[in-house]
Amino acid sequence: MSLWNERVFIIAEAGVNHNGDVGLARQLIDAAAEAGADAVKFQTFRAAALVSREARMADYQKRNLGEETSQYEMLRRLELSDETQRELRAYAASRGILWFSTAFDPESLTFLISQELPVWKIPSGEITNYPYLRRIGALGRPVILSTGMSTLSDVEAALDVLQAAGTKREDICVLHCTTEYPAPWQDVNLRAMNTLGNAFGLACGYSDHTTGIEIPIAAVALGARVIEKHFTLDRTLPGPDHAASLEPAELGAMVTSIRHVELALGDGVKRLTPSERSNRLVARKQIVAARAIPAGHVLSEEDLAVRRPGEGISPMEWPRVVGRKAGRDYEAGDAIEW
Repeated sequence: MSLWNERVFIIAEAGVNHNGDVGLARQLIDAAAEAGADAVKFQTFRAAALVSREARMADYQKRNLGEETSQYEMLRRLELSDETQRELRAYAASRGILWFSTAFDPESLTFLISQELPVWKIPSGEITNYPYLRRIGALGRPVILSTGMSTLSDVEAALDVLQAAGTKREDICVLHCTTEYPAPWQDVNLRAMNTLGNAFGLACGYSDHTTGIEIPIAAVALGARVIEKHFTLDRTLPGPDHAASLEPAELGAMVTSIRHVELALGDGVKRLTPSERSNRLVARKQIVAARAIPAGHVLSEEDLAVRRPGEGISPMEWPRVVGRKAGRDYEAGDAIEW
């Protein structure tokens, strides 16, 4: 059974916000656990295997770092060793939160396969990486597929590779995503999340890069089964992703709000709820005498009024009451009886 079947699966994306510092990484795990997230996710890569030494940084990376350097130099400072990641996984288990990571190169993928992760997250940049998709698909584990920068045909092709390699269709969740940091509101197009789910008959979710917490909460209201959100200990820290991340209190508020929305969505059946039951008689009304009425009098509309509480004859019975004879004397305000 997939992790997102029972309730919304909330991933606190630590990413590279540890700045290459294992102590900071541990604090991020602490913050994710205390916020109530289901999982904390990191990123596993070898800079030399991921980018060429001359590759330029993205514009948002230049803005957030405040310096001009190559992607290689930036990423090299953010690498975590295999041993450090094993240590972080054990630490996360001690804090009662699931740890996993996203691989960005073949060597990192081999390492993470050795860790027997319970779920695989494919980032948007790898959605056209055939050998990468094939290796993950062959593992037969649940897969979360981010679809930033993609068309429906890109997503369909990636799904075909995953399934042909051995991943069951019901074990795949597709995440709508806008790959910009932070993502502009007008580019979010949140309804596309449901378009993805409906197009492929799969569970859908949302990987959020906007500022604030309202968009992932809205995604849950629209039916998201997985939510992923970057977080940091401090948005002012140096690094490419801190500025577009939530701080711990905000992460906690997002998780709490998602759980409230999840409870409030219910099962869709319109019914009297247990909490409403005691209020129904108080809030609804009954038919009463508008004035003194003698026994045997034929009741007219002028003889009747509607008042709380709703313990007697419902006002919906008004047409059946008008024209009947009063069975006894009534004082003004008395509840009319059959």
